[in-house]
Amino acid sequence: MNTKYLNLLSQEFKNAQEVTSEIINLSTILTLPKGTEFFFSDLHGEHQSFLHLLRSASGVIKSKIDALYKDELNDVERQTLAHLIYYPEKQMSQLTLTGEELEEWYEESIYRLITVAKYCSTKYTRSKVNKKLPKAYAYVITEMLNCHHDEYIQSYYHDIIQTILSIDNAQPFIVSLCGFIRDICIDYIHIIGDIFDRGARPDLIIDELMKYKQVDIQWGNHDISWMGAACGNQALMANVIRIAISYNNFDLLEDGYGINLRPLSDFAREVYHDDPCLAFQPHILDENKYDPIDKDLAAKMHKAITVIQMKLEGQIIENHPEYQMNHLQWLKHMNRDFQSVLYLGKIYSLNDHYFPTIDSAHPLQLTTQEKQLMTAIQASFKHSRRLHEHIQFLYRYGNMYKKMNGNLLFHGCIPMNENGTLRNVYVEEDVLCGQALLDRFEEIANRAYFLSENKQNDVDYMWYLWCSKNSPVFGKSKLSVFEKYFINDQSLHKEIMDPYYRCVEDEHVCQMILDHFGLHGQHCHIINGHVPVKIKDGEKPVKANGKLYMIDGGISKAYQPKTGIAGYTLIYDSQYLQLAQHCPYDIQAKEGLLCLTPQVEIMEKRTRVKNRDCDLGQLLQDKINDLNELLNAYRQGIIKEQF
Repeated sequence: MNTKYLNLLSQEFKNAQEVTSEIINLSTILTLPKGTEFFFSDLHGEHQSFLHLLRSASGVIKSKIDALYKDELNDVERQTLAHLIYYPEKQMSQLTLTGEELEEWYEESIYRLITVAKYCSTKYTRSKVNKKLPKAYAYVITEMLNCHHDEYIQSYYHDIIQTILSIDNAQPFIVSLCGFIRDICIDYIHIIGDIFDRGARPDLIIDELMKYKQVDIQWGNHDISWMGAACGNQALMANVIRIAISYNNFDLLEDGYGINLRPLSDFAREVYHDDPCLAFQPHILDENKYDPIDKDLAAKMHKAITVIQMKLEGQIIENHPEYQMNHLQWLKHMNRDFQSVLYLGKIYSLNDHYFPTIDSAHPLQLTTQEKQLMTAIQASFKHSRRLHEHIQFLYRYGNMYKKMNGNLLFHGCIPMNENGTLRNVYVEEDVLCGQALLDRFEEIANRAYFLSENKQNDVDYMWYLWCSKNSPVFGKSKLSVFEKYFINDQSLHKEIMDPYYRCVEDEHVCQMILDHFGLHGQHCHIINGHVPVKIKDGEKPVKANGKLYMIDGGISKAYQPKTGIAGYTLIYDSQYLQLAQHCPYDIQAKEGLLCLTPQVEIMEKRTRVKNRDCDLGQLLQDKINDLNELLNAYRQGIIKEQF
């Protein structure tokens, strides 16, 4: 092996004893069961729902309690214990017990929580468990977790708990212990796209994800839109503001990211003062906590930014004929009195004729006021420190797709032809398809944010990724924004899904895609989201004889009337591939905690998978091989040991 590399490795492991210790440690990890992976998709800003899924480990914690206490506790008691783990502060604040009864409750609860904690942590090394322990109580919890003498354990626990009670520390201890259980149950998190838009606070979701070390994100079209806005694409800045206003998400824009909307509100109030803007009334799914706003003013702001977006998008299309999207130049195809629009040779009436900022001779040109407004908005996006921290997180942990443990993860689709073959797409003077196409788009997305050379073309491509029919994160024939606002003809509103979504009903097509990405074997799967699965209409999330899992089931409240549920979590542990079906969080909140736990169904059972059988195992084995080389170098005197 390269001596230079071994010398670098020797800085971490300074002598043969340290090397042998690490080889033993890594070899031990290889023999342990694989950690539990959680797959979430299309969170769409629903921070309360997502945080609850993390707290409950999407039903895994309840499943473990059921396994432990099925003969000892009834269902209500098991549910109550589960919800103590999810929300210990809230549960304990509702206690009405006092005196000895309260002390008995504390002791019984701590004993049960330690039993659950021990059960949940058995498949991890002590080192990994120690890293998850709350610092304030690490020693005490470690002692309780590692007490294995059954004849002494009850009295041993009793003495420790009595000490905790005597110093009035029971509640903080229980809170910390519940936090440890929640943390140890989630080993790895996959987000299959679309953290942003529709829901109130995607920024709070990213704040939570940033606490986890083992997480990855497959970019969705709504993520790409925010990433492009942060790259400097004004059309996408207008787009994310438009969507946020349309769902009344002013707290996200102004409190979350410090985007100053005062210039927009002043502009809209002045320009659209007599316009009722009826088609632009916001959807009120969540009330603003910090930034309540008049609905009529919000509608005017909504229309103002929409018209600006149409102009900016038209400029991009005009500058890039290679996008082949000229038929979507809506503003250029309107007649002079704004009564109708020409689309694919047919004239359609407009339901809105008031466009005071559009010059029919130069419809794509921003007015002076609009230019000033976009300059102010661009400054807000550029200087929002928290926004860029979050976007950098998306870049650091995100990709167009990911291959891990036999699974292929991506948000939208692999662009396909009607006959089930991979579609060729023209990108930067190359013709690409499949994996090569996704790799190129990822390269462009990275360049758009991090590099300055040829930056404008790359930044424009972020808009293309947001809404082109050839974009793997979009996967539709078109984005019907103009049509839905201004044309009543429903036939124009329809967005036809990429042939991918029909073709992957066929197991052979799914296997072809997996083979194309280098994934072979019985237990390989495609996992994606993007398209809500309408359970109420008989649709199923599992397709192609179990080869594909489509796990967008409607965590977003905007989709739940269509789906009939509130989304899915796919859970992959050392023995099972499980699907957790959520119920709507707002219904849960009204009906009480006992309906908060997702329903978990086993989809596949396997012989217990160990770390050596996973991607992690290959990485660990490579490191063991390197350490063996270093050990030989120490023993042969090629590299000098340090003590």
